[in-house]
This record gives sequence, structure tokens and C-alpha cells, in this order.
Amino acid sequence: MRLNEDPAAFEAFYRRHVDAVLKFVTRRVSDPHLAADLTADIFLAALDSAHTYVPGRGSEIAWLYGVARNVVSARHRQAAREARATGRLAGRRLMDDDDLVRMEERIDAERRMRSALEAMAGLPEGERAVLELVAIDQLTVSEAAKALGIRQVTARVRLHRARRALENVASPAPVYVEGQA
Repeated sequence: MRLNEDPAAFEAFYRRHVDAVLKFVTRRVSDPHLAADLTADIFLAALDSAHTYVPGRGSEIAWLYGVARNVVSARHRQAAREARATGRLAGRRLMDDDDLVRMEERIDAERRMRSALEAMAGLPEGERAVLELVAIDQLTVSEAAKALGIRQVTARVRLHRARRALENVASPAPVYVEGQA
């Protein structure tokens, strides 16, 4: 079939089989909107896979029913997946307005840390490694130096450089409040 190459051939094919396909679909679903969508999906799938039709293996309608069965089955599988996903959410408490406010406050509170982590990513590897061990992992400078296999003086210099590089990110900007000097 050359349905995808000849619009007139596709129109004739559609007109010959639309009633049979619609009947096939309505026996399997009860929602009229879903039936219309599935019928359209079936003809789109037939158009896409027209090159697979071999006349010697059966009639057009038999082939089209095979396409229809696949489309309807795929829709049922999709609906089942959606139902399982909805079931997993059932019984869980959704966020209310107070939860959203607390979440926004938490995000705002962590904004400075996100900025610091982004700035740390721009540091040279040696400085970043010392800073992470001291500031995040809570090691002493001496312990960080041992962990990195460097001298303690080198670790102190790298830590100092890293802190200076991050100084603008880590220090809070002054906040102007109207009425205060």
C-alpha cells in the first residue's frame, strides 16, 4: 500500500474501513472521546506502517485490525501505568500553602550555600580540595594536609586563597531597611 504517498488512496482506505475500526474500538472502550482518539491513532499508525502490509498474507481489514489491536493494547498499558502511578500517590499528603511557604523559605535560606558551591567549583583543584575537607568535612588543616598528602603550610596557603576567593559569595550583602540608617 502506498497510503503515505497518495492522499487520495489514504482517503479511500479511511472511508472503506473507518466504520469497522470505530466498531472495533467501541467494543473495547466506553469513553466516546477515547474511542475517537483511538480511531485517529489507529489510522495514523496504519499510515506510518503501511509499508508492512503484504497483500498475500491477508486482507486490508485483517491487517488494520492488527494495527488497531496494537494501538488499543498500548493505550490500555499506558492507562494501567498511570493508574499504578496514581495509586502510589494515593494516601500521600499533598503540600498545602504552609508547606509551600516553608519550602520557599528553605530554598531561600540555602541560596547562599548554592552560590558558594558554584563558586567553589571555579576554584583550582588544590584549593577546592582543602576547602572542602576543612569547611564541609570538618577536618583540621593538619588533617586535611595529611589526607591530601601535602605539607601543612601548603594546606594553610591554599585554604587562605580559597577563602579569599569566596569572600564575596559567603559574606552577606548589607540589607537596606527603610527607616534605618
